[in-house]
Amino acid sequence: MYPPEPWDLRGQLHLSVFAVPRAAVPALPDPLAGAVRPLPFGRHALVGAAWVRYEPGGILQYQELLSAVLVHEGRRPGVSITEIWVDSVASRDGGRELWGIPKDLADLDVRTAPDGRTEGTASIGSGRIAAVSFGAGWRLPGRWPAPMSVVQALDGDIKRTTVRGRAGLRLGGSTWRVEADGPLGYLAGRRPLLTVTLADFQLRFGVPAPAAAASS
Repeated sequence: MYPPEPWDLRGQLHLSVFAVPRAAVPALPDPLAGAVRPLPFGRHALVGAAWVRYEPGGILQYQELLSAVLVHEGRRPGVSITEIWVDSVASRDGGRELWGIPKDLADLDVRTAPDGRTEGTASIGSGRIAAVSFGAGWRLPGRWPAPMSVVQALDGDIKRTTVRGRAGLRLGGSTWRVEADGPLGYLAGRRPLLTVTLADFQLRFGVPAPAAAASS
């Protein structure tokens, strides 16, 4: 069982953005591939890889590693998640069935040290996927809006999901150690262009069903 949408979530999100040659970017599934395109960045596409820790105060608590491609649908930007692992069955099943997000289970460990550095490791039965270290970074003043549109394939159609929220922002560095023969091998050996932390975020993923919205 999993909660209905929307999911109100809280926690910490550490994101690195990579420039990846277009030919190396994972192919999007049909019918998504016919509707959206990776946003060009010279001869590359932009791929975001994120470690997330969902904490108490949100509807679910779990950990997550994901990779997503920045895409555009005409002039409308969005992201499409191509690989993602969680350590929660409810999150896996809800993500797949509600929004077409291809979640799988993995052993995930994301920890923040007293000095602010965050370390993460992810493994599946065939071996380690990746490990990463994020510096504490420099915190920008205030809390910032965090809007996003997630575009996935679901039941032979295109599912567009709205994400809204606010978070503190930290700019910092990261070191990624991605297994070249693993499912994120297209990121192996690459250095991120940018690393940012959404600190103490509050996000709403999805929208209420029409009946719930009418009765509220």
